[in-house]
Amino acid sequence: MAGRHVAFLRGINVGRAKRVSMAELRKVVEDLGYRDVATLLNSGNVVFTVPGMMRGDHAARIERGIAERLGVSSRVTAMTAEELAEAVRANPLRQALENPSRFLVAVIRKAEDRAMLKPLARQKWGVEAFAIGDRVAYLWCPERILESPLGVAVGKALGDGVTTRNWNTMVKLLALAGGGGSQDGTSPARGKRR
Repeated sequence: MAGRHVAFLRGINVGRAKRVSMAELRKVVEDLGYRDVATLLNSGNVVFTVPGMMRGDHAARIERGIAERLGVSSRVTAMTAEELAEAVRANPLRQALENPSRFLVAVIRKAEDRAMLKPLARQKWGVEAFAIGDRVAYLWCPERILESPLGVAVGKALGDGVTTRNWNTMVKLLALAGGGGSQDGTSPARGKRR
């Protein structure tokens, strides 16, 4: 599908493992034929335009390119700008926006994997909250992120088929992709190109 897309790399630039510079990452994606490539932050967020004639699995193509050119193995999940806009717009956990750095969006590699998260939606998570969207799951982790019981459970359920970003990052990516967005998903915000 042509148009703006976002790719999320899993597990890069965490500690000393899997170090990837954003300049190198942009070059790999550009050399694969994508246009208007931009990155956000240092955690592997890439916004790009798919030319009209290009078809296929963009996530798999970028994943192979990173492995071949940079020697780094990183699971890549991609979604269209429209899917990202819907994920922001459809957020059911509005109360979590009081502290968006503790509000995570888990981007699911395959839409059919949502089924593996349904048992988690039926559980009680104490102060944490959980909801499932079309291509994402929403995790409110007000006390801690790294050892959040909810975050650990989502990771166990989906393994490398999921990667998470905080709400601020998702909103900035949406703005960078040209979809507008804000803390509440209602008005435009400016993303930073890095």
